Amino acid sequence: MTVKQLSLPELADACGESGITHVGLWREPVQSYGVEATAKLVRDAGLTVTTLCRGGFFTAIDPAERSAALADNRRAIDEAATLGTDTLVLVSGGLPAGSKDLHGARERIADALAELGPYAEQHGVRLAIEPLHPMYASDRCVVSTLAQALDIAERFPAHQVGVTVDTYHIWWDDHAPAQIARAGASGRIHTFQLADWTTPLPEGVLNGRGQIGDGAIDMREWQGYVEAAGYTGAIEVELFNDALWARDGREVLAETARRFVENTD
Repeated sequence: MTVKQLSLPELADACGESGITHVGLWREPVQSYGVEATAKLVRDAGLTVTTLCRGGFFTAIDPAERSAALADNRRAIDEAATLGTDTLVLVSGGLPAGSKDLHGARERIADALAELGPYAEQHGVRLAIEPLHPMYASDRCVVSTLAQALDIAERFPAHQVGVTVDTYHIWWDDHAPAQIARAGASGRIHTFQLADWTTPLPEGVLNGRGQIGDGAIDMREWQGYVEAAGYTGAIEVELFNDALWARDGREVLAETARRFVENTD
């Protein structure tokens, strides 16, 4: 997503040029290119798919909408398995239209995971609940903290459901380091993502993630927390940023790789 202006073949080539061997993929470009074709493309390029994003959006009240969401998540699990990744990242969904019931929305997430967890396990895929910054709670994700994500995830086996730790969404939370330790103790850190926090945020706020090193977040500090918690997996960079998308994608990818090295251990 950091370089969504590149086609998947261009991305594979650019990763080779920059010495990048792991890539996190999003469903929309994978579906457009073809799931099987993407799997072959990344294999032939020597790339390992770290995660697939995204499943989720479980909070609908209408039975037909709920059924459609579950079916789409089963497809997402199938796609992840085909791509060879063991992790599907979940953005859980916001409040349904007209609802103000956060607790009820979170319970519907748990209900959905009860159905999807065993299906994911059968396909060798883990579900990773991603808490999003509270500014997204109404329209995108009612799970706003790692504590909330873990309260849901811990109802299920760790090999079925865990969490995504994303610096952009949790850096403000002084309880987050303890929650990272909690997640690590039960083997529930399924992926770790970096993005910086820069202000002012753009209109709509969605595409406001800053390039690593441009903002307020100490990346080494958060890397230290997840590593102390036992995480040894890949570290992803996920930047939604209109200014970056307007630039040459290969240049942005190379810059991001440099910034990663400069701002992590």
